[in-house]
Amino acid sequence: MQFVPVDRTNPPADPAQALEKHLPVTAEVKAILDRSCRDCHTNQTDWPLYSYVAPLSWDIVSHVNHAREEMNFSEWGTYDSATAQDKLIAICRQVRSGEMPLPSYARIHRSTRLSADDVSRLCAWTSERRKALRDAE
Repeated sequence: MQFVPVDRTNPPADPAQALEKHLPVTAEVKAILDRSCRDCHTNQTDWPLYSYVAPLSWDIVSHVNHAREEMNFSEWGTYDSATAQDKLIAICRQVRSGEMPLPSYARIHRSTRLSADDVSRLCAWTSERRKALRDAE
């Protein structure tokens, strides 16, 4: 199993496409996103040592690839306004429901867990940003 290749790459990231180049992000929200979302939802994953051990590596790479497909903060600039608004809605919905960060990930990486205050900040920020995007249309 260990010899089955797994692609743990970080695709190149164009800084001009990054989330914070397209939406205002407060320092508090940036800190939450960096702490709890960055490893799966950007092209800047820090691959832990255990991500090199099969069969765990297969699940980890699959989770990261799926997360990047669903929403990638490194490629935010490629989203049109409607898609960006949908992604913002999804952020609040998933952190509020406890779906994100993935409970299995948060069990191992305790610092990624979101407090009630973190969830409130993220949801307030996503609501503000959605409104600004709607108003700009």
